[in-house]
Amino acid sequence: MNIETTYKINEIFETLQGEGSFTGQPSIFIRLQGCPVGCSWCDTKHTWEVSLEQEVERNNIISKQSENDNWGNFTIEQLKELFISEGYQAKHIVITGGEPCMYDLKPLCNDFEAIGYSCQVETSGTFEVQVSDLCWVTVSPKVNMKGGYKVLYSALSRANEIKHPVATEQHIDDLKALLIEHAIVNKQIYIQPISQKKRATELAIQSCIENNWRLSVQVHKYIGIE
Repeated sequence: MNIETTYKINEIFETLQGEGSFTGQPSIFIRLQGCPVGCSWCDTKHTWEVSLEQEVERNNIISKQSENDNWGNFTIEQLKELFISEGYQAKHIVITGGEPCMYDLKPLCNDFEAIGYSCQVETSGTFEVQVSDLCWVTVSPKVNMKGGYKVLYSALSRANEIKHPVATEQHIDDLKALLIEHAIVNKQIYIQPISQKKRATELAIQSCIENNWRLSVQVHKYIGIE
C-alpha cells in the first residue's frame, strides 16, 4: 500500500474517452494540477499553476461544477474510497493534466492495476514517464512551446501511441522532424485537429492518408460530454 503517496488533483470524473486508441471507452479521468509547458491552444490552462492559495478540501474537488484552478491532495487509498463512494463503473483510468508526468505515477498505476483497473497516461513527452509496465502511454508531443521544454526520446520510445494536435502544415513538419530526430518507427500515430476547425480537420485527414497515420477527432467535444 502507498498510503503516503499523494497527488495534487484538479478534478475527477467518469465519462467516455474521446481520443486515440481508447475512443469510446468508459473511463475515470484524474486531472492533475501543474504544467509549465505553455501550449497556446491549451483548453485546461486552469491546471497550469500550483498555488497554495488554491488548495481546497477534497470534497470541493469531488463536487466541482465548473472548471477552476482549485486543487486538492489525495492519497491512493482516498482515490479508491472515492471511486467506491461515487459508484464509478469504469475500469479504465486516464491520468491527465496539467502535465501528469511531473509526478511519479508508478504507485498509482500499480495499486489500481492490482485491483483490476487499466491505466492510461496522457503526457506532452517533456518529462520522464514514471509509470507501471502495463500502463498505456499517450504522448502528445509539444514542440517549441512557450515553456521551452524539449520532447524527450525516453518519452517517445515508451509511448504506446503518439497523438499530435495540428492546425497548420508546420505542425505536421514538426512531428516528422521529431520522429526522424529520435529515429521513432513502428509507433501508432494519431493526428488530431485543433479546435475542430475545418482547415485543421482537412489537413489532418490529408496527412493521415499520405503517411498511413490515424485520425483522432475528440469525439467527446462533438457529442457534448466532458
